[in-house]
Amino acid sequence: MHDFTPAPLPEETVMDYGILGGAHAERGRKLFLTGSALLAGLLGYLAYTANVELLLHRVLGLVMFALAVLPALLWARTGGSRFPVFETILLLCANAYAMPVLNAREQLAGYAPEVITHACLAVILYQLCAILVYVNVRGLPGHSRFWRESLISRQVEKLIIYGLILSTAYVGISTFTTWVPAELESILRAIFYGIGILCTFIGAQRWGRGELTQGEKTVFVCTLLPQLLFMSVSLILIGAISLIGIGLLGYVSGGKRIPWLVLGLAFAVLALLHTGKTQMRTKYWDERHPAPTLTQLPAFFEEWIGFGLLPTSGGKTVSQKMLERTSLMHILCLIVDNTPDRQDYLYGKTYSYVLPQLVPRFFWPDKPRSHVATYELAIYYGLQREEDTASTTIAFGLVTEAYANFGLIGTMALGALWGFWLKKLQIWSTFSPMFSFAGLLMVLLTAWSFNAELTMAVWVSSLEQAVVVVLGTPLLLRSLFGL
Repeated sequence: MHDFTPAPLPEETVMDYGILGGAHAERGRKLFLTGSALLAGLLGYLAYTANVELLLHRVLGLVMFALAVLPALLWARTGGSRFPVFETILLLCANAYAMPVLNAREQLAGYAPEVITHACLAVILYQLCAILVYVNVRGLPGHSRFWRESLISRQVEKLIIYGLILSTAYVGISTFTTWVPAELESILRAIFYGIGILCTFIGAQRWGRGELTQGEKTVFVCTLLPQLLFMSVSLILIGAISLIGIGLLGYVSGGKRIPWLVLGLAFAVLALLHTGKTQMRTKYWDERHPAPTLTQLPAFFEEWIGFGLLPTSGGKTVSQKMLERTSLMHILCLIVDNTPDRQDYLYGKTYSYVLPQLVPRFFWPDKPRSHVATYELAIYYGLQREEDTASTTIAFGLVTEAYANFGLIGTMALGALWGFWLKKLQIWSTFSPMFSFAGLLMVLLTAWSFNAELTMAVWVSSLEQAVVVVLGTPLLLRSLFGL
């Protein structure tokens, strides 16, 4: 009989890997009970206030919302013993699919009731397959060096926060200057974005553990905030959202407490920016209005927030406008409405771009653009002409892409894929140090779980670039400096 008890780790690498787990399991149970009560109350509120005509759509919207939250509640009940990658991916279905059905009637008004019903069923089947596969997957923890060896000593951990200075400097240079050669831009962007994620997570976790000095806290805040602002100048917010999310996760995993004030402030600011970004894009993605310079940033963000506060038709609130901006249900309904009656399924055509995207552009200079699958969908369904894709990218999302390729079977297979592999990774990394290959991989996957609007090719290719950087940087430091 095999003994799978892990060998003890060196003292300097031992740390609580769970978010709430271990000694904090009781806190997890309380969070589960609180969350369950809040979910019940919220479902009742949504059932009463839902802006829908058909009772069936009200029920389907509530089912989607409940299934989106369920994995997160189960995660809390177990004490948050793993990074909530699977839970985050499912939780995003609440805002992307459930809430638009319940409260974005105008956005879906152009679609027949049976189209909306079919789109809801596609999402529900995706959620059910994901959850059922996830809860039934079994396995054994990994024991190879990949799973057990820490790459970062406490000495390196204390220094790595200063990597934020490098990543912020690069983001500023690439945003406000033309110093970065075009042929190196995508490579350097991946490198420094990966460094930014790693440094943000480690810095936030050390802050949560109470290990940062006042000077280190100042460095952390004074480098992270400018980086978030610089990343948002492009009027694409997902990079900043992922960085904020991974920072909050790091703090919670280190301190075992939720920074409610920071969380609320971040949500309020992102809500305003999200609701005003369409007007900003209309203006600043026009060649007649160039992007702001560094000195113009205060006026730029003042204008952006002003757009976010402006009333729109029907007197919509900020939350209603944000819901419309983050919805993916309307695009899923469009695909359902056209497929396969007017246009045939793509039968895996967009997935054929996944493996080629893994080839470094250094070895394949003419490699298709990372968003090639997104452009394929937009052109195929008549949303864009080929020349339009050079300046605008439409958010489809992984569920919509799966339906466009294989219909309901595609969404079910996608759910099963997430449920199987993410559960396997969680099991294999059971005894992994936080800063092992496996631990850092889970950090990255958690950051990438926020990218609900991407297609599989760009999701995988961008993750690959970050994995190479984040896992390679500690090895490089150890090889060069013996740390």
